[in-house]
Amino acid sequence: MTTLWGPVSRAGGTRFRLWAPDSDAVLLEVEGRAPIPMAAQGQGWFTLDAPVGEGARYRFRVAPGLVVPDPASRAQAGGVHGASVLTDLAAYPWRHADWRGRPWHEAVIYEVHAGAMGGFGGVREALPRLKALGVTAIELMPVAEAPGARGWGYDGVLPFAPHAALGAPQELQALVDAAHGEGLMVLLDVVFNHFGPDGAYLHAYAKRFFDEGVHTPWGAAINFAESAVRAYFEECALHWLRDYRFDGLRLDAVHAIPDPDWLDHLARRIRAELPGRHIHLVLENEHNAARHLAPDGPFDAQWNDDGHNILHPLLTGEREGYYEDFAEDGAAKLATVLGQGFLFQGQHSAHLGAPRGEPSAHLPPTAFVLFLQNHDQVGNRAFGERLPALADPDALAAATALLLLCPQIPLLFMGEEWGATAPFLFFTDHNAELAPLVREGRRREFARFAAFADPAMRARIPDPNEATTFTASIPDVEEAAREPHATVLALYTQMLALRHARIIPHLPGAVALGAEAVGEKAVLARWRLSNQEELTLACNLGEAPAACTARGALLFEGREGAAAALAAGTLPARTTVALLGS
Repeated sequence: MTTLWGPVSRAGGTRFRLWAPDSDAVLLEVEGRAPIPMAAQGQGWFTLDAPVGEGARYRFRVAPGLVVPDPASRAQAGGVHGASVLTDLAAYPWRHADWRGRPWHEAVIYEVHAGAMGGFGGVREALPRLKALGVTAIELMPVAEAPGARGWGYDGVLPFAPHAALGAPQELQALVDAAHGEGLMVLLDVVFNHFGPDGAYLHAYAKRFFDEGVHTPWGAAINFAESAVRAYFEECALHWLRDYRFDGLRLDAVHAIPDPDWLDHLARRIRAELPGRHIHLVLENEHNAARHLAPDGPFDAQWNDDGHNILHPLLTGEREGYYEDFAEDGAAKLATVLGQGFLFQGQHSAHLGAPRGEPSAHLPPTAFVLFLQNHDQVGNRAFGERLPALADPDALAAATALLLLCPQIPLLFMGEEWGATAPFLFFTDHNAELAPLVREGRRREFARFAAFADPAMRARIPDPNEATTFTASIPDVEEAAREPHATVLALYTQMLALRHARIIPHLPGAVALGAEAVGEKAVLARWRLSNQEELTLACNLGEAPAACTARGALLFEGREGAAAALAAGTLPARTTVALLGS
């Protein structure tokens, strides 16, 4: 593999490379050594072979008054403004080097914030517990170096380097290795659409990295017309998959990437360069661009925000913000999602003020990752409330059964499986200049919501930069042994066992047979599995029974007698029934 970015070990030392098209000269500064001029190679590239190796700390002087870390640093000393550290990732002694992964249809995803679980070591300790739950894939929120010691990870500026506050590179490798030993996949959330506001030095010496004519919520868009820029992110993706042996990537907010064709190129390059492994590539994409997704596109799946955005109002009654597109006729919209994948397939979105989406009914159910909670949908609430604080417990249990027994790929958010009481808040660790801007900016965002029209109410929104905002977001796993949490955990474990035994083996080739609303908050959906059995899910999230009839061998019923009532023509309130039949 040709590598353009980052240090490369060579006989007798290391080759350093930097793309700095706005610099007339670049010096390599290794701690304890005199600065060394780098050779200009044309088209903005500078290179140097130097007799330094593992552990050396270095930076680049790109202007007389500016010294910067390597934008492709593999490890940092002193945070995003400090020195880069040469790290031999090939030296890790993999215990499960023959691991090739698991097929996508077996995925039961568990999203975690590594810091809130005690760093890479804490996640590693949790692996046996998650395996026992029925999880098959751990998905880490972004782990790249970002400002401060805590944060969600989406303001990273050195996307090749694990955040030192979470653990050393070798600890991350050990986490992935241990997961593979448990038979678990590990996916990584990566941010290729922007850099954070603190420490993104590329703006100073590589202005062509950005396209000032195209703007995103984070500023100028990344300029994927530049070959050096494309190589940067392609090599970053391959770095995580090859050097850390991640089993796949979730690409954050790709609707902010102005070149959607590059996404497909990236995915095809990954698959070409890593043959023989199950590599899973998942999108977050507001555009609902079905053309990227399997079976015709190179991506396995997309986060199904439409599904969440329908289920949430059905459970909570909330209608403001982006829920305005989903709150009316919720059951009919949920039926569309269950039968066709996306709700928005080209229709006008009132919230966005524009059409959104592409037809998706031809895609397999496994092309959609469905969830009731995730970091966004919980953490972007003002007080970070989880669903148990917002929804009726029986209705939530019914929605959970729909999630875990539906042929779409289920995703759980850490602590969801026992109904964790800790919120998940928006937290940061910015400098003294940025911190108040972030705090006040976040509070302004909520001013348009009726509950926060009063400035005094907005002032109660937790300050993202306070350390207590982070610590309040750490789930207490000991809750899982106490009631009512133990009952919730038992329900998740039971349903995932059913999914593994009766549904997952027959998902390849599964097709939707249709779905319909049968009540104000009730749906009936059917799929044909690959063994020709018909899976029927009847879900009623409402307070009143729904007129509905379905028969088959009982797989699951949320309350005793619900299947018999369904066979007789009534789907009881706040329950889900799952049936299998030929």
